[in-house]
Amino acid sequence: MLTDEVGQGGTTASGPGNNAGHRGGASQNLVQLITPQGERVSHPEYDPWVRDISDEQLGSLYEDMVVIRRIDTEATALQRQGELALWPPLLGQEASQIGSARTLREDDFVFSSYRDNGVAYCRGVDLTDIVRVWRGNASSGWDPYTVNMAVPQIIIGAQTLHATGYAMGIQNDGADSVAFTYFGDGATSEGDVNEAMVFAASFQAPVVFFCQNNHWAISEPVRLQSHVHIADRPAGFGIPSMRVDGNDVLAVMAATRVALDRARRGGGPTFIEAVTYRMGPHTTADDPTRYRDANELEDWAAKDPIRRVKALLDRKGLLTEEFEAAVQRKADAVAREMRAGCTGMPDPEPLDIFKHVYSTPNSWLDRQQDHYSRYLASFGAPTGAESEEGGYSSYVASSGDPEDADSEEGAR
Repeated sequence: MLTDEVGQGGTTASGPGNNAGHRGGASQNLVQLITPQGERVSHPEYDPWVRDISDEQLGSLYEDMVVIRRIDTEATALQRQGELALWPPLLGQEASQIGSARTLREDDFVFSSYRDNGVAYCRGVDLTDIVRVWRGNASSGWDPYTVNMAVPQIIIGAQTLHATGYAMGIQNDGADSVAFTYFGDGATSEGDVNEAMVFAASFQAPVVFFCQNNHWAISEPVRLQSHVHIADRPAGFGIPSMRVDGNDVLAVMAATRVALDRARRGGGPTFIEAVTYRMGPHTTADDPTRYRDANELEDWAAKDPIRRVKALLDRKGLLTEEFEAAVQRKADAVAREMRAGCTGMPDPEPLDIFKHVYSTPNSWLDRQQDHYSRYLASFGAPTGAESEEGGYSSYVASSGDPEDADSEEGAR
């Protein structure tokens, strides 16, 4: 794992990188370490933060990006074939997700949006669990505490509040882990995101706000909702920010390491704007040709995040046929595993909907389960699995007649 604990070249909080991230409102230059043509360019402020990245690790980052693109295309195909109800493609945003996620420590906690499936892959989420919700088989895909990543948030921007609250808890625990939250450019117009930054700045919480500016909030262009760079906005909250080439995996990694180091040292929150592009639709239910110019798509295709790392590897003489074949085999194997897990996923039982609603028995929910069970039974259908919260019968046994139960609940 390429965490933030390496790559600083022996720097400290007062050394190179400490000034990365600006508090002023002046327009920021875009940080770039790899050009679209695959040329490694020098940046005195950010180079120290990725100095340790070896050729082997660069190849690993390339493999990760190829794999998550394969996951994305396979999931899109599954949706088109009727195996998934919906899918939010990440095509074009691979460097933003891999460069940041591969920098996190195991004890950091991630709060993501619905498009960050590459991050989920990096955190070790089971491939079947990644598509479970999109198949409609569960209300959430995985246990957050097994991978230190919350299930994706569908409500735009709400995860930033969760991240800030979690970060304040980290402070109370005296730990040096960090809460890391992902969201898009459209989310910055939501009140939740702004409220989260108010609290994060006020309490100097160890949280990183990672905005993937993919230029489109469904069909609304970023230029409409923000007349300045998004990275200029956090200055109003007193939060330092960075604006990086989100299609440059090394620039993203360097910026993420700066932000994580600041948070771990008690320096408070940081905002990163990763400038990237959503090459596909908002979701598979969207038709971007209705609002997006094809020329714009062509321009961004030339800045493809995978292509530029491939070109850099080629410049270094590392792009051998054996290496490319191994990467492709890994990507195909991951796609096969995900497809098999998706198509082999058993349908949920009707009464599974009552599971995991409350952590303890609840009479109101138990009564609903009983009514629904009797409704299903009227069709001669099996009622399915028992609720883990306890059944209606257990409630009646403890409180008496069902009518009394209704009366007692009503009295409450």
